[in-house]
Amino acid sequence: MPPASPAAAAAHFRASLAFHADVSDVAGVLAAGGDPGFVVLDSRSAASWDQGHVPGAVHLPTALIPEQAERLLDKSVPVITYCWGPGCNGATRAALALAELGFQVKEMLGGFEYWVREGFEFETWQGRERPAADPLTAPVDAEDCGC
Repeated sequence: MPPASPAAAAAHFRASLAFHADVSDVAGVLAAGGDPGFVVLDSRSAASWDQGHVPGAVHLPTALIPEQAERLLDKSVPVITYCWGPGCNGATRAALALAELGFQVKEMLGGFEYWVREGFEFETWQGRERPAADPLTAPVDAEDCGC
């Protein structure tokens, strides 16, 4: 199978950036303080939320989006969804449900798994935790990976 033409590839990757957000980029904007210009939505179950979640995220399991999203979210504010990780399509299903209701939405690549693996702070019912970064997912001795 030959690769796509450069123009087709550029269109595809440009579109991908409109639909996806990187864990590091989301964390960087949230860490800067102030209004990030988006809301982060955890689409997992209550038990998963209790195990740990992104600080400041809204908890709305995918199955409840049709009945609760318009009450909990503002359609003028973009939403970034996440679920467990790259092996789970829950954030994709949540993003689809929100888009079908008229919300602007992106999916956070890597989900909660990569949030934790990249060493970003997360919350549980016991408080906040900040794990060490996994050297296979984040630079150990640098602020960013250069990508």
